[in-house]
Amino acid sequence: MDDVARVILAIGSQEVAEEVLHLLDRSGRARVVATAADDRQLAEAVRQLEPDAVVAEPAIAAAGVGSAALLALATRESIAALRAAIGAGAQGFYVWPQERQALLGRVLALAAARRVPERRATVVAVHAARGGAGCTFVATHLAQAWGRRGTSCLVVECDPEFADLTQALGFADREVRTIADLIPVGDELTVEHLDGIKVRHDAGFDVVLGGEPSAADAVEEDLLRTIVGLAAASADVVVAHVPRQLSVFTRWCLEQSDRIVEVVSLDVLSFRAASRAIEILAPLGLDERLGLVVNRAARSEITAGDVRRVFDREPLAVVPFDGAVARLQDHGRLSPPRGRVGRAFNRLAATILETRAAGAEVAS
Repeated sequence: MDDVARVILAIGSQEVAEEVLHLLDRSGRARVVATAADDRQLAEAVRQLEPDAVVAEPAIAAAGVGSAALLALATRESIAALRAAIGAGAQGFYVWPQERQALLGRVLALAAARRVPERRATVVAVHAARGGAGCTFVATHLAQAWGRRGTSCLVVECDPEFADLTQALGFADREVRTIADLIPVGDELTVEHLDGIKVRHDAGFDVVLGGEPSAADAVEEDLLRTIVGLAAASADVVVAHVPRQLSVFTRWCLEQSDRIVEVVSLDVLSFRAASRAIEILAPLGLDERLGLVVNRAARSEITAGDVRRVFDREPLAVVPFDGAVARLQDHGRLSPPRGRVGRAFNRLAATILETRAAGAEVAS
């Protein structure tokens, strides 16, 4: 079945391995395709079988698991085990048997992700390494530009902890459905569920909003991953409004994106933060997808020309400073599409899609 997660177990204790195997197999949504007793067996099994997940003792998992989700399992929690799990790149750490249901839930979420329909969207991740540079501003105005072009666009709040899209788009005082409404659905999430919580903005695009702060902790990263995958199957363009912190989830969002927009403002701290982010992300091989957008450009000691000098690349767009923007943002309104700011985003939206199309032609 397409919605069954394929799992490899790498657990030294045969008794524990059998218990985990029975837990997963009884769910009907996961299948253990191999077991490994040491790192060499694990590496070979991963190479041959390409599983969705590896449930392993931290010491064994150090062999590497390719693109599979690594879930570390130990019979007791210790600093050494936690460090080994982090060093191996584990996406979760579970103590057996106390956290067996949490482990099962994570594997079932991976099974749900296998049901995501074929991707059709151009996914654009908008990120700003420095707070206040304008990540939310750029994400929402890009969506407005695509909405005016008649391109179906869905903006996804990937930072439910702060949920800035809610205020920026004028939904703070309205009763609307949010990501929190999908929590009860869990691993059964479908496109239809996602359609049920989309909110339509007057500018012609849809948005998936974050919920109340009290619900933020309940929104797990696996749910967000599935939402992004479903969004990419239900629109022409998906704008992922990603958190500033370069967490495992943020990096995943960036890796899943066709284009990454890094927002900078014309000041030293913003340049420094963006430089550090690009350096940290370098091992992921995202450089060709990443472009810089200069926000709130005005006459200053630092100019847009310094972007070329510091980052050795031309910015995708330079959005001019507009004194009216702060007042509009305070009221949850977007800048007029026919003003200087709106025209800059119209050009940026066209550039992103044209670059994406050109890349697809080259790849074919």
